[in-house]
Amino acid sequence: MKGRVVKVAGPLVVAEDIPGARMYDVVRVGERGLIGEIIELRGRRASIQVYEETSGLGPGEVVISTGRPLSVELGPGLMSSIYDGIQRPLDVIAAMAGEYVTRGIELPGLDRERRWEFVPAVEPGQTVKAGDLLGTVEETPLVEHRVLVPPDVPEGTVEEVRAGAATVEQTVAVLKTPTGRREVAMLQRWPVRRPRPVGRKLPPVVPLTTGQRVIDTFFPIAKGGTACIPGPFGSGKTVVQHQLSKWADADIIVFIGCGERGNEMTDVLLEFPELKDPRSGRPLMERTVLVANTSNMPVAAREASIYTGITIAEYYRDMGYDVALMADSTSRWAEALREISGRLEEMPGEEGYPAYLGSRAAEFYERSGRVVCLGSSAREGSLSIVGAVSPPGGDLSEPVTQATLRIVKVFWGLDDRLAQRKHFPAINWLLSYSLYTSRLDPYYAEQAGPDFPENRTRAMAIMQEEAELEEIVRLVGVDALSPRQRLTLETAKSIREDFLYQSAFHEVDTYCSMAKQHRLLRLILAFHDQALRALEAGAPLEALLELPVREKIARARYTPEEELERLDALAAEVATQVGQARART
Repeated sequence: MKGRVVKVAGPLVVAEDIPGARMYDVVRVGERGLIGEIIELRGRRASIQVYEETSGLGPGEVVISTGRPLSVELGPGLMSSIYDGIQRPLDVIAAMAGEYVTRGIELPGLDRERRWEFVPAVEPGQTVKAGDLLGTVEETPLVEHRVLVPPDVPEGTVEEVRAGAATVEQTVAVLKTPTGRREVAMLQRWPVRRPRPVGRKLPPVVPLTTGQRVIDTFFPIAKGGTACIPGPFGSGKTVVQHQLSKWADADIIVFIGCGERGNEMTDVLLEFPELKDPRSGRPLMERTVLVANTSNMPVAAREASIYTGITIAEYYRDMGYDVALMADSTSRWAEALREISGRLEEMPGEEGYPAYLGSRAAEFYERSGRVVCLGSSAREGSLSIVGAVSPPGGDLSEPVTQATLRIVKVFWGLDDRLAQRKHFPAINWLLSYSLYTSRLDPYYAEQAGPDFPENRTRAMAIMQEEAELEEIVRLVGVDALSPRQRLTLETAKSIREDFLYQSAFHEVDTYCSMAKQHRLLRLILAFHDQALRALEAGAPLEALLELPVREKIARARYTPEEELERLDALAAEVATQVGQARART
């Protein structure tokens, strides 16, 4: 017996009498076998969101349930792959069917023919439990793939372990468990809507350093933390996420292009294979997974792409890796929820979004965290989530932005006015915040410098004072300010232009270590402190601002990482030149 289609409304298909229908089961719809997922059950009828184009589909066509929830395939071969929202490999589809995804095409997420060299880490007779390491595979030169006991396997004894080359479907270990004999292959399947289990969560006390000064110094994110980047069109969301993908202190990058324009995803696909991993010199793609579901692809698959990406990220987190997930953008995912909700005739919430928008967003972001993984080795892993939000017209009061801000701990607010002035990253330092700062201060004080937290606080106070003084300047002019206040404006300008501004396309300035950030900020504040003392001694402000060392401070950010001692020498030069100017008064 098979179900039958009774209604087609865009990506929503209503069918009746599907045998064994259950919520979130995957079904095949019509003659082409379009892939869909049951999202509502009412009596004999099931509402299905179809992840492919439904044009030509009509009432009476057959619907068959697979009896399984929407799942992803996990195992060696994920790295360097490019998938669509339901884990179909786009490069394989392109080779088979051309530039466009053929409707109804179904391909496995992992190559069934490729053989991987499995190196056992256990011996027969050894007791193991869920999460324990069975062996390793060199997935890429940058990633050691750790084959673990699946989470649903109870404690048992290793009966057999098979070293050597094997496909992902072949058995590499046999376990004897209380429920029977269990054969374990390198391939696992996991439902995308169910978070993978962990041992326990850890507090966020280690920063995810990004090499971007405005983020690491002023608005840091912790490993296992959550952040959002809302901003209007053209304010640099995508470039910021690309920078984080390249430079963040993460072992694995999962980049989800969710509903953004195809040319933006094309830039990622063309750029990432050319990028070098800064730690190894190898291609960055060797530790990256891309999930591409652009705006011209089926709208319902946007929701699936978010869950597909985060399930893959959790899988590598469970191996003990630090994983960073970039979602660009969650607004397009929310728009897909709104469209499906409207077709289901649900009661709309604010601006037509479903009433459950906030809870769905929370379910997604709460899958982040720094954790002790399952298993007896107590290895640690982390999953950090950075979600871009694209509010219409840059209106941060719209529902998706507000629902996201209630969940995440870091807010990097992009400002189109900064972008128009060519100040990038265009993160507004007066709007943005990080709730991890106080937790991360002990780490920064130990790793960057004991005065780092204090210098950051002083720099932020100067930037806030500048905003207040600018109001006075607009009303009565700069001449109404005292020399001390004018020096504050000059220092704030130096912080903006010489520290917060950072070129993503300059070979040196694109990345800035914490040691360099500490020295740069200390250098700017050292000039400010020395100049204040000179002003108190009667030195004219104009003479201080014309000192040759000012130009050197402006170019200090281009100092290579291996020559940071030059910044220490420059700090001594600041003291010398300002001291000479004070002596001349």
